[in-house]
Amino acid sequence: MKRYSTIFAVLLAMILASPSWGGRGVTDEEAVKAEVTKGFERILDLWREGNYGELYERTLVSGKDTKESFSRKMSAARHKPSCCWEKMQDVSVMLKSPNSVVIKAKIGLDATGEMEYKTKSFRMSKEFGEWRISRAEILSLAEAKKSKKSRKHKTVKVN
Repeated sequence: MKRYSTIFAVLLAMILASPSWGGRGVTDEEAVKAEVTKGFERILDLWREGNYGELYERTLVSGKDTKESFSRKMSAARHKPSCCWEKMQDVSVMLKSPNSVVIKAKIGLDATGEMEYKTKSFRMSKEFGEWRISRAEILSLAEAKKSKKSRKHKTVKVN
């Protein structure tokens, strides 16, 4: 009996130490990080291209904005992502769970006649098979102003 338990322990140790088992978690984690980075870069590209309808679809589902109001705000926003290597630098991804990450990046932003960088962390979640970002985060980064709602005029009686 002692011999069988020793053999079992040695076999178990060999299986757990083998490269096919041991390196698996790291590979999966690296694949998720690459997928998140690619998804975030696609979000910035859609924003730069002015494809606000598709960008809306890449944001987290919330009941606040309609696609049309989001598009209006984004088209009137002060910032747009820069092109090429200035768009996204110093990227790091921290996995919270298989469907939730925090991505930190230095983002290049173009405004009329100027360019600036902002380093910020963004929460991203996987919904419907795609990595998505909060609409509020994008609107904040873009420095999009809130749309003015129509205000009803009050009638004031003066005696």
